[in-house]
Amino acid sequence: MTRTLLYGILAALFFSTTFLLNRVISLDGGHWLWSAVLRYGFVLLFLLVGLTFSGHHRLITAAVSIYRQHWLFWTITGSIGMGIFYSTICFSAAYAPSWVIAATWQSTILITPLVLLGFGRKVPMRGLAFALLVFVGVLLINAEHASETSLNMALLGAIPALISALAYPIGNQLVWEARKGERFKKLIPHIEHPELDNSFCKILVLTIGSIPFWIVLLVIVVPPPPTESQYFNTAVIALFSGIIAYSLFLLARHRARNSFEITAVDATQAFEAVFTLIGEIVLIGAAIPSAMSFLGIALIIVGVMCYTFFQNTARP
Repeated sequence: MTRTLLYGILAALFFSTTFLLNRVISLDGGHWLWSAVLRYGFVLLFLLVGLTFSGHHRLITAAVSIYRQHWLFWTITGSIGMGIFYSTICFSAAYAPSWVIAATWQSTILITPLVLLGFGRKVPMRGLAFALLVFVGVLLINAEHASETSLNMALLGAIPALISALAYPIGNQLVWEARKGERFKKLIPHIEHPELDNSFCKILVLTIGSIPFWIVLLVIVVPPPPTESQYFNTAVIALFSGIIAYSLFLLARHRARNSFEITAVDATQAFEAVFTLIGEIVLIGAAIPSAMSFLGIALIIVGVMCYTFFQNTARP
């Protein structure tokens, strides 16, 4: 379990680049939709090139085959788990600092147990209590700066981030349920393809499934051309967050053996707020956090440590 959580924390470190660089792109005048579309375009490119030259081209063939066999499921899942999740994150970056978005997005820690309940999974109250502890820490980090944001800007930054926080666990749980094949058999196909256990294959299938979503959104929004720096920054996000972080996170979730462990893995993403805050200070020149923010960081770390301790000493 400890190694599983370590994978989750490392994923949070790489995921934090998303919030930081999306904010940099926004301040540079880049449109939020191109930040989303280009990221997954680069993810697709990196995966195709990387798998081909590393001799794992079979994963590409497998991903296409898996998508074709259940194209509707993967289109819906990719649209939710990648499309809605990331387009709303990028939209928020145009209206709020990266630390605000990262902190607000941590509400997924509380949303995840509700999603699991919606899928008919048992969620131990002990796990929910520790999720609340982590969330309190996130709120403390957010409280220091909330008064400096207007209501309109706060809503435009927070509401999309909350939608993203809901879409992310839904997309991940759909993949998990399809792999297990235990529930909702009429709605969720049981996909037994062995290559689906490979994180890169999962990312590739989900990326392919999200393509229709991005096409429709581009047609509706019709954004101006992307900026020059937007290409480089989205490429970095694609590599760090879209491939490295997501692979680590999927690996951690795949190692989870029950709903408690799934919730624990998802809770490690609270470290994104910590890493993003540090990144704001170092890269964007944000002010050093107050004692309240440091207390929030401490609560987040303690909350995750409690997950590990109680998982190893008591089974629900």
